[in-house]
Amino acid sequence: MQSKRPVVLITGGSRGIGAAVAQLAAQRGYDVAITYRSEREAAERVLAACRAAGAATAACQGDVAVEGDVTRIFDEAEAALGPISHVVNNAGITGKSSRLAQASSEAIRACIDINVLGALWVAREAARRLPKTPAGAPRTIVNISSVAASLGSPNEYVWYAASKGAIDSLTIGLAKELAPEGIRVNAVSPGMTKTEIHERSTQDAGRLERLRPHIPLNRIGEPEEIAEAVLFLMSDAASYITGANIPVSGGR
Repeated sequence: MQSKRPVVLITGGSRGIGAAVAQLAAQRGYDVAITYRSEREAAERVLAACRAAGAATAACQGDVAVEGDVTRIFDEAEAALGPISHVVNNAGITGKSSRLAQASSEAIRACIDINVLGALWVAREAARRLPKTPAGAPRTIVNISSVAASLGSPNEYVWYAASKGAIDSLTIGLAKELAPEGIRVNAVSPGMTKTEIHERSTQDAGRLERLRPHIPLNRIGEPEEIAEAVLFLMSDAASYITGANIPVSGGR
């Protein structure tokens, strides 16, 4: 039996920021659907924590870069939990770090396919479905961008920074497009955060500590701190906020 709790769909929710958002959302009274591409066990661990907090859950396997997968993911989440009222557009990769001149076309294409096309497919499906959510229910889309969009990530992953610049533009345009329907669209731009993405993208084991002195608050962020900003933008406390992009970066 489907509950009357609001339902949030989080892409890339099996680890890192997505996992933190899922668990905090469960604690704040949301039912939670997450997507994962291949890490079923990690997804199940996240959802077990969500269920322990009282949430109904759904794990939806799929690749957001594949248009048909995105449609199916939304179908599965709605079948399991009921109408979706909130979408967190989080799935993303960087690829192995390097200067742009040394980056492979495969790495660049994979990043753009997931970070840009994938985000667009998810945002488009959300724009099609959220207006059908029962009248009066808050409805939001929160895109996960990055401060890399403004810093450029030179010598590491310029292509990733470019992909997040696209997310910033998507947020502004879609916020204006969906505002007449009462749907709010915002973004959160994390800075350096303790997630596995650093291990996956670079062989530089000391990268976080090397970059820490460039952060005015002089520390690395926690995924839960990013999640707090996301949950704020989903909440009624942010009811007059749309088209905004909140940096959660320690001042960097």
